[in-house]
Amino acid sequence: MKQLMIGNAAVARGAYEAGVRVTASYPGTPSTEITEVMATYPAEDVYVEWAPNEKVACEVAIGASIGGARAMTCCKHVGLNVMADPIFTASYTGVGGGLVVCVADDPGMHSSQNEQDSRHYAAAAKIPMLEPSDSEECLSYTRFAFTLSEEYDTPVLLRLSTRVSHSQSLVETAEREDIVLKDYVKDPSKYVMMPANAKGRHVVVEKRTDALTAFAEVTELNRVTFNEKTVNGKKIGVITDGVADMYAHEALGDNVSYFKLGMIWPLPVERLKAFAAACDEVYVIEELDPVIENHCRALGIAVHGKECFTMLGEYTPAMIASAVLGEAPAEHAVIDAIPNRPPVMCAGCPHRGTFYVLKKLGLTVSGDIGCYTLGAVAPLASVDTTICMGASVSAALGMAKARGDDFAKKLVSVIGDSTFMHSGVTGLIDIVYNKGVNTVIILDNSITGMTGHQDNPTTGKTIRGEATKQVDLEALCHAVGIDWVKVADPFDVKTFEAVVKEACALDAPAVVIAQRPCALLKTVKYTGHCEISSDCRKCGMCMKLGCPAISKAEDGSIVIDENQCNGCGLCVGVCPFHAIKKIED
Repeated sequence: MKQLMIGNAAVARGAYEAGVRVTASYPGTPSTEITEVMATYPAEDVYVEWAPNEKVACEVAIGASIGGARAMTCCKHVGLNVMADPIFTASYTGVGGGLVVCVADDPGMHSSQNEQDSRHYAAAAKIPMLEPSDSEECLSYTRFAFTLSEEYDTPVLLRLSTRVSHSQSLVETAEREDIVLKDYVKDPSKYVMMPANAKGRHVVVEKRTDALTAFAEVTELNRVTFNEKTVNGKKIGVITDGVADMYAHEALGDNVSYFKLGMIWPLPVERLKAFAAACDEVYVIEELDPVIENHCRALGIAVHGKECFTMLGEYTPAMIASAVLGEAPAEHAVIDAIPNRPPVMCAGCPHRGTFYVLKKLGLTVSGDIGCYTLGAVAPLASVDTTICMGASVSAALGMAKARGDDFAKKLVSVIGDSTFMHSGVTGLIDIVYNKGVNTVIILDNSITGMTGHQDNPTTGKTIRGEATKQVDLEALCHAVGIDWVKVADPFDVKTFEAVVKEACALDAPAVVIAQRPCALLKTVKYTGHCEISSDCRKCGMCMKLGCPAISKAEDGSIVIDENQCNGCGLCVGVCPFHAIKKIED
């Protein structure tokens, strides 16, 4: 049966059809939907979980594989950094049941703090990597990845990108394979990676790499299409992978010949040489780093690469047509008056009150990854640093140790509840253990907000919505040695300000739990809307909130857009002249 699917859903379908029994992941755009779709399949067929972080998720999948089941873990590119430790060792141990690691890169940084080419991990860990170009390949490559994993006794990386993950195309679905759970065989020499055993397994890895390189020469995943047309009298060949192959076909049509690489580590040798020999000129078209290009140059193949394109961001068909065919991009009418639209927190966002207070107090703010990163954007403009998941806590300790306790009392960390569980709690332990006096504010909005409302260990629900134990953030903070822990509502601005001041004044570490649910949760029922009366003195205090419902008219008056306002009431408490009232509909 044919269906229209986004790439991520097709990956999930491919894994389901391949008989996967265990899927464990941590949400991260653009990979999140793979695991969410997996959770729509019957629980008796596949166990699915949101793990506290990617490392844990990967270890769950590895354990399931050793236990004889086909298993999968999914992440975005920066999540692959977090799970790198177990992945490198899993390359040595090999697998029991097939093990597939799906990683979605984000060229153009649509929702990420950096651009990263995950193909480097395949080479570094010596694990085969496949890269589909559309949804149909997402499904078929995923199915094949489990077979490849078991045949060569290796984890397999499946690389996606934002455009492949979120673009839709037709796929043909099939029934689920009945894959028998393999027997568990105790084998310390294979699975206990102490040095004596690891030395022997490294030999296995190198032999496997040789076998996989030979496979790359014959697999249909690597596909050559010759066309007879010429460009300026020359036969042009292009070597592509992933979404770049789609761009190249759109831009170049049948004017060139194609070597489409579906298996991008290890790369073939003889087939690439033969392809290049049949062409007058060869272009390598790949997003982000020159992985294929460098491989070709090392083989002595003359190619055009990054000197014609770019190391930055996403490619476009127009860019490719210009570089290969010399075609100037089509001209388009440009409207100069389009206003700049920076991202903002939603109306009613619980983090807005927190950042309003932190800016008012003039504190240095060590930030983290989540919706609250937008606290760096004007007019709130509170966040000073954002590095990676959990770094708000540990980096702040480093700042305090570098600059002293007086600086620490003007410094706070802000971190979401899900991110705190991901990797913030270890930083908090570091503060306690090493006698820091830092203040940490946990922004508890009752959900994993940025990636689309996934449950986490603090919500009391599993990925399938089942009730489970709920981590008590207060008790957890006390348990690791924080004596001063207070819960405060960031929309009660005066009280919240007083709590933050008290925490920062202590000669000991402190935790403030800023507790208010995400305004977009179905369980949050704000009512009415806010209005500004004629008593408004145009002081502009409410504008400092950065609420998208509040704006300034041409005559300087402040207005609230009733269509955007959800009646959260934060502005009511901020107005010093009580000129804002909440109106119940």
